[in-house]
Amino acid sequence: MNLRSLVWIAIVGCMLNAQSLNPRKLLQPPVDTWPTYNGDYSGRRFSTLSKINSQNVQSLSLAWVYRTSSTTGSLGNVVKSTPLMVDGVLYFSIPDHVFAIDARSGQELWHFSWASRGGWHLGNRGVGMYGNWLYFETPDCNLVSLNSKDGTERWHKPICDLDQFYTATVAPVVIGNHVIVGVSGDDLDIPGYLEARDPETGDVQWHWSSVPKPGEPGSETWPNAEAMAHGGGMTWVPSTYDPELKLLYFGTGNPQPVIAGKGRKGDNLFTESIIALHIETGKLAWYFQPSPHDTHDWDAVETPVLFDGEIEGRP
Repeated sequence: MNLRSLVWIAIVGCMLNAQSLNPRKLLQPPVDTWPTYNGDYSGRRFSTLSKINSQNVQSLSLAWVYRTSSTTGSLGNVVKSTPLMVDGVLYFSIPDHVFAIDARSGQELWHFSWASRGGWHLGNRGVGMYGNWLYFETPDCNLVSLNSKDGTERWHKPICDLDQFYTATVAPVVIGNHVIVGVSGDDLDIPGYLEARDPETGDVQWHWSSVPKPGEPGSETWPNAEAMAHGGGMTWVPSTYDPELKLLYFGTGNPQPVIAGKGRKGDNLFTESIIALHIETGKLAWYFQPSPHDTHDWDAVETPVLFDGEIEGRP
C-alpha cells in the first residue's frame, strides 16, 4: 500500500465511529465483515472463515426469517442483492427499497422506501458503503445516499435519463473517494457508460462511455456517428479493483441492435469488452474484446476476478 492510500485511510478513519465501515476493510480479505458487493475488491467472493466447513455444514439449522413482503407487498419477492454485513448489521436492497437487519436476530432496524417515477423493476444488486453512508441505484435512474444508522436520506442525484429508457440496478462500489456507478437499458439503442461520483455530494468526478464519439480511439470500429450514438455496451455488473495498479476492471454489454449487425459493420468497440480504467481519471488503460461485432447477445458483463498465480512457471 502506498503513502497516498495510507493518508486517505487515516483521514477517513478520523471521520468514522464504531458503527460505520472502516475503510481498511475494503482492502482486506473479508473475515468479520462483508463490506462490498464481492466481499473485497478482487471479485473472488471468497471468505477465509473456517468455523463452518464440510464436516459440520449439515448441522446448520434455521435461525430466523425476515420477510420484505410485510413492508413492500409483491416486491418482496424480488430479492437479488448481495447483502453487506458491517458491525453485525445486514444491509440489502430490492428495487426502490433498502433494509437494515440485525444479523443475529433478524430484527428490522430500519427500512427506506424510494418514491419511484417508473423504470424497470427487474431487481437491484445491492448497496455500497463509505464510512456511515450507504449508496444505491433506483430503477428511475437515481443514485441515493442514506445514513447507515437510521436510513434517512442524505441526497439523491440523477445518474441516467429515464426518458431515454435507461435504468439502474448496479450495486455501487466505493474505491477511495469514488462511488462507481453503472447503467443498463434493456437492449434499447442507447450507449452505456460508467461514472465515478463524489461520496459527499454525488457530483460527477469522471464519465467513461462504452461507445466512442467520432474521432476518438475506437471510433474506427464503427461505420458512422449514427451507429455510435445508439451503440449499447451497458455496464450493469459491479467492478473490481487492483489497489497496487490503481486500475478498475469491468465488462461491457452487447452492441445495438442486438442481433442485426448490418448497420454497425466493424468490431464495435468498446462493447463486449473487458475494460481497465485509471481510478483517479477514468481514462482507458487497456481493453480486451472477446466478442468483436457480437450478433448473439453474448455480453462481456461479468465480474473480472483478480488473483495471483503462475503462467508457464512465472508469477
